[in-house]
Amino acid sequence: MREAGRISAQALTEVGRAVAPGVSTAKLNAVAEEVIRQAGATPAFLGYQGFPATICASINDELVHGLPSEDRLLQEGDIISIDVGAIHEGYVGDTADTFAVGTIDPQSQRLIDTTREGLYAGIEQCVAGKRLGDVSAAIGAIAEREKLGIVREYTGHGIGTRMHEDPSIPNWGPKGRGVRLKNGMVFAIEPMFTLGNGRVEKLGDGWTVASRDGGRCGHIEHTVAITGEGPQILTIP
Repeated sequence: MREAGRISAQALTEVGRAVAPGVSTAKLNAVAEEVIRQAGATPAFLGYQGFPATICASINDELVHGLPSEDRLLQEGDIISIDVGAIHEGYVGDTADTFAVGTIDPQSQRLIDTTREGLYAGIEQCVAGKRLGDVSAAIGAIAEREKLGIVREYTGHGIGTRMHEDPSIPNWGPKGRGVRLKNGMVFAIEPMFTLGNGRVEKLGDGWTVASRDGGRCGHIEHTVAITGEGPQILTIP
């Protein structure tokens, strides 16, 4: 799983380097697929439940599952969330980040920074003996402090030989409840916050999920293992 995570992270890193005004989301998709296949791995998203691409490319008010396209060109001031995964020897890595396209407005930067802070607050709770609710509560507290919307329809999840495994990991809720964490568990922790009320809807393409009120969305994710040495992030290059 560490190798699956490393490959996923390397793909995300290379996509992030390619993000710039005028670049198509199809180009970003090609960058990710090349990195994954050159590493001897398989794109985890391609064909998953029928999804037609290697990455999800979600721009501005889009949260997740955006479809890459030759016709979608990044513009100065956009933000784009990239979600990508790789399968290595039957195990899955899953990671995401929200990138600035050129110079962005302060509110968008605050959204990205707070989403990242929420991610690491959740990861800090990934310690044997704690409860799953401790992870959720830590993430939610960061959004509430900054008065950001918390998306409730989509959550983090267990991960292993399948992309989505039990349990679901909400980005809100009371601490001290839920599954007790044990060494060897692996989770995809992924806060999803918005500059709005957090309510989302699926668009007409059947895949892309966007905010209902038009508020921009942040989505940042790591695959994290619970170990005797504390939480270990597997999705680092």
